[in-house]
Amino acid sequence: MDLAAKIRDIPDFPKKGILFKDITPLLQDAESLRYAIDQMAEFGVGKKIDVVVGAEARGFILGAALAYTLGAGFVPARKPGKLPFLTVAAEYDLEYGTDSLEVHNDAIVPGTRVLVHDDLLATGGTARAKCDLVEKLGGEVVGVTFIVELSFLGGREKLKEYDILSLIKYDGE
Repeated sequence: MDLAAKIRDIPDFPKKGILFKDITPLLQDAESLRYAIDQMAEFGVGKKIDVVVGAEARGFILGAALAYTLGAGFVPARKPGKLPFLTVAAEYDLEYGTDSLEVHNDAIVPGTRVLVHDDLLATGGTARAKCDLVEKLGGEVVGVTFIVELSFLGGREKLKEYDILSLIKYDGE
């Protein structure tokens, strides 16, 4: 299936000079959505995944569906101040600024096997932050999945110690 045909380019979003890869058309198409989730779940088979970690907002959609398919739990990684319980945080750089993510401090216990999900791998900052949060809490990152990878931004280098699956790769801007 050609998932790339379901990705829409949005120039100058979220700021001038960025070409945003919009996965909304993929999410809207039932067949493409099912195929994407199935491909990522197949990657997770045999990894004995306890939980999937996904960041808001698209990571919630796909991460929760992936967790359900794998028979695993789901851990939301959120922007600061959005979770109601005690949290741990990790700061990261974006291609257009800095940000941070938090998870509940009891979301992952030592030895938890975790699949980290993000819709897009660009500079690797967001995914690296999620991996750092997992490891800070004693969990083990057993894989990282993406719908889209912008390989020309080098994000994979920040995640080189992990098993990575990207369903769609863009080698040039």
